[in-house]
Amino acid sequence: MTAPSSPDLPANFRPGPLRPLADTSVATIVAGFVAMMTGYTSSLVLMFQAGQAAHLTDAQISSWIWALSIGMAVTTIGLSLWYRAPTVVAWSTPGAALLISSLPHVPYAEAIGAFIVCAVLLTAVGLTGWFDTLMKRIPAGIAAALLAGILFEIGIEIFHAAQVQTPLVLTMFFAYLLMKRFVPRYAIVGTLVVGIAAAAALGLLDFSHFRVAVAKPVFTMPAFSVQAIVSIGIPLFVVAMASQNVPGIAVIRADGYDTPSSPLIATTGLASLLLAPFGSHGINLAAITAAICTGPHAHEDRTKRYMAAVWCGIFYLIAGTFGATIAALFAAFPQALVVSIAALALFGSIMSGLTNAMQNPREREAALVTFMVTASGLTLLSIGAAFWGLVAGVLTQFVLNARKA
Repeated sequence: MTAPSSPDLPANFRPGPLRPLADTSVATIVAGFVAMMTGYTSSLVLMFQAGQAAHLTDAQISSWIWALSIGMAVTTIGLSLWYRAPTVVAWSTPGAALLISSLPHVPYAEAIGAFIVCAVLLTAVGLTGWFDTLMKRIPAGIAAALLAGILFEIGIEIFHAAQVQTPLVLTMFFAYLLMKRFVPRYAIVGTLVVGIAAAAALGLLDFSHFRVAVAKPVFTMPAFSVQAIVSIGIPLFVVAMASQNVPGIAVIRADGYDTPSSPLIATTGLASLLLAPFGSHGINLAAITAAICTGPHAHEDRTKRYMAAVWCGIFYLIAGTFGATIAALFAAFPQALVVSIAALALFGSIMSGLTNAMQNPREREAALVTFMVTASGLTLLSIGAAFWGLVAGVLTQFVLNARKA
């Protein structure tokens, strides 16, 4: 497979055939696994909660997870190989949270119709190129601050976890420091191994509920209603754009990749459209999990970090195939281990974001406002802090730097 020739190719594009095996390292595999594990453990429970609230069958919930996982796997692998840049796709976590309250009030077939409407809107935004135009107008310092703010909330989780599982977290933290000092390339890999060993020694691993079962897709014929479109379809679209795609592109840009954003949005929209009848409420660009694959821990050579995303996609594929068992697998690991390894893997991206955010004196205060609002976790009108941080930063930049009459 050879890469496409196009003026839209990223600046770091290297001509010639792909070399996925040669570009793979232990670090890329571990980064991909940590990214997948972080995404699933952080919000998989929301799907079960929403499905149970709507009285869906176990088969329908399993199909929902299967559809999301397959969509994320195919798009993550395909886009990362095509653009030779780490492009991680994830389900809409805010969207899943939205469905907990809205899904029980509409028939499931009408909810599927609303998912389709949302996917059509996302595809249209990507195909028109409107999203690329918007992103080019966001100052680099604000985009970097947005990244740092998004990741900050995850980064500090290691210190919250230390209050609950002190021996485990401190063991992982000091193991990370020592490996960062002597074998920095394998710091995250080694810390993960130490963390699992420490959890086993402390009796924190529990595989008693683990069972293997293959997920089977369940097709639901969509129906359309104004109520479902207004209560589910339109809110899902707004949340996907504001809380997923905007910060997702900001993560890619902050780590120096110039991948065009509109094709990414269009591709995820089309995948969401095809998989909606099987339960997928929408897949979008990832932010937090993407940063694990775009940062220096994924690979010292940034031109090879695309393989971290590819491995994340491979793990998505495995998780989707065994969607009925994935929750039990992750439940075997203590939550403190998962959040700690994710936080440590994001340290490099947080440092990079903060450094880049403060480089331009004219953007420094706007970047600070962006970081503070985003890191605060502010939620207004059911829209997350990433969107409001971006809005606050752009407004601050405009007020402080607009030309005086």
